[in-house]
Amino acid sequence: MNKKKLQSEQTKKCIAEAAMQLFAQKGYKGTSIEDIVAATGKSKGNIYYHFGNKEQLFQYLLDEWDRDWREKWKQKESQWPTFAEKLLGLAEHIVTNDVNHPLTNAMDEFLNSEWNNSEVQERVTKFYSDQIAFFQEMIQTAMDDGELQQDQAQMLAVILGAMIMGLGEISRRIQFQEALKLYHKAIDVFLHGTLTRDS
Repeated sequence: MNKKKLQSEQTKKCIAEAAMQLFAQKGYKGTSIEDIVAATGKSKGNIYYHFGNKEQLFQYLLDEWDRDWREKWKQKESQWPTFAEKLLGLAEHIVTNDVNHPLTNAMDEFLNSEWNNSEVQERVTKFYSDQIAFFQEMIQTAMDDGELQQDQAQMLAVILGAMIMGLGEISRRIQFQEALKLYHKAIDVFLHGTLTRDS
């Protein structure tokens, strides 16, 4: 990488890090480009050159969050050999990396304020599709390995995804250990149900 490109990447990283701190502190609406200029010492033109506008900068930060989440999960996943253990490990990964993430509250604000933007809607749709595909791959692998009975992997992935995403909303309002217990119970219900064996 040549010197000019390296400097450009460093500038982009500096802007992104400062913006994330501001969004976490002041929210999406409360953070302006002027705030980012003041925090970084970079010009508006420099910020627009790297990110286009505030909305695109925030979406970049969301993409980085997702990329980082997936990388961390790939590093951990092999620690849990069975499907049940993977789900419990996933619960801990979610509670640790999502519930208290600096952008969690700002993301809600961003989605509410920018929801009429078709590009934002497309990105949210893609995010949910990617999440379902992620769960479907886990479920299909468990079926192929004989851990789960054969069933409709895609439908089960939607159910699991909806459960996990709903728990994410609730978990933001309770303590870490309580959130973890809630996920563990939900996973137990997903795997084993609640009916008595002779029902």
